Amino acid sequence: HTMRFMSKFVFTLALTSSAFALIRALSTPGAASRRAKLWTLAAPALVVIAVILELFVVPEADWGRRLVGSNMMICMSFIPLIGIGPLAIFLGMLRYGAPTRPVLAGAVAGLLAGGLAATFYAAHCFDDSPLFVATWYTIAIAFLTALGALGGRFFVRW
Repeated sequence: HTMRFMSKFVFTLALTSSAFALIRALSTPGAASRRAKLWTLAAPALVVIAVILELFVVPEADWGRRLVGSNMMICMSFIPLIGIGPLAIFLGMLRYGAPTRPVLAGAVAGLLAGGLAATFYAAHCFDDSPLFVATWYTIAIAFLTALGALGGRFFVRW
């Protein structure tokens, strides 16, 4: 395994753990969520650092190939497919909490499901470039986040 392979897990696990902390805070009225919100910036910051390092190490001629990779469509399909079940569970669990901002709580549930799904997918993905991860993992996770926000709007009520 290379450092690029391991960096995928650093990103996805940082995203998952920070989203979990934030969703716990959001599911309880009056709970402080400022610190948890700040921690959600860790995963994007780590990806940006990895991309910058990748751009310094890899010749410019290879940037496009590393960005597109060989599993772009598989990544875009499997992360949402893996994450849809956990998202449904997280939205169901939010109904037992008391989120005062259901759309935001639903979006964070999607972020959590996306981070979890991306972690499982990363173990099988052959594209290890931070350029690939920053682009395609992020789009797939953003889809689950948007779906979670929509689910929060319609299903998370107390």
